[in-house]
Amino acid sequence: MNAYYRQNKFFIRNPLSGHSLVQVLIYSNLILFSLMVLHGTVLGLGMRTILNPPTQLLLHWGAQFWPLVLENGEWWRCLTYAYTHGGIIHLGFNMMVLYQVGPLLEAEIGWTRVLSVYSLTTIVATVAGFFWHPHVPVVGASGAIFGLIGFSVSYYHRIGGAIGIQRRNFMFQWAVMAFIFGFFIGADNAAHLGGAVSGAALGWVMPISIRDQRKTAGLFKGAAYLFI
Repeated sequence: MNAYYRQNKFFIRNPLSGHSLVQVLIYSNLILFSLMVLHGTVLGLGMRTILNPPTQLLLHWGAQFWPLVLENGEWWRCLTYAYTHGGIIHLGFNMMVLYQVGPLLEAEIGWTRVLSVYSLTTIVATVAGFFWHPHVPVVGASGAIFGLIGFSVSYYHRIGGAIGIQRRNFMFQWAVMAFIFGFFIGADNAAHLGGAVSGAALGWVMPISIRDQRKTAGLFKGAAYLFI
């Protein structure tokens, strides 16, 4: 455990739940997916909902679909799509990546900053997807996860040193694997790119020093509670 981590350990715990933010995000995704599968079963869709939920069910549970956003004012879809998944494989891969990259970053910058980055890059990712395929329903947390990865790559690059470079490279490896996985399953790589680029931009300007982090703590705490 390095000195920087020891200085920042008070940022880790999420006071809203007693769990880390990453745990809360994973639990939320698992619970919502389970409820969606149960809903599909009640509707008579059978267990196929686990592997390939129909579009109408995904839309009911918060999938992004820009015509509904622009014509009906359903702007909440710009966030809720990140908590809706198109099957157990899609959900499983995203949660695995989040479990690998999220705790390290949360220990470094705290849950309020992670939630702010996660939510902001979720929005940017879907806006990027709008310019690529505005009439295609979109689901999944991968845009936000790419946001965390992009943030981590630039943030740890700025920290530098052996540990900073090691963590930067670790995050970059996950970015490559996630892009490859997305390519083979036909994922929304426009959203992936939007999330990664916006995350990297945030990582480039996020305060690093303890003093500067404390100065901006109120700002990120307010943003985090707003997204909650």
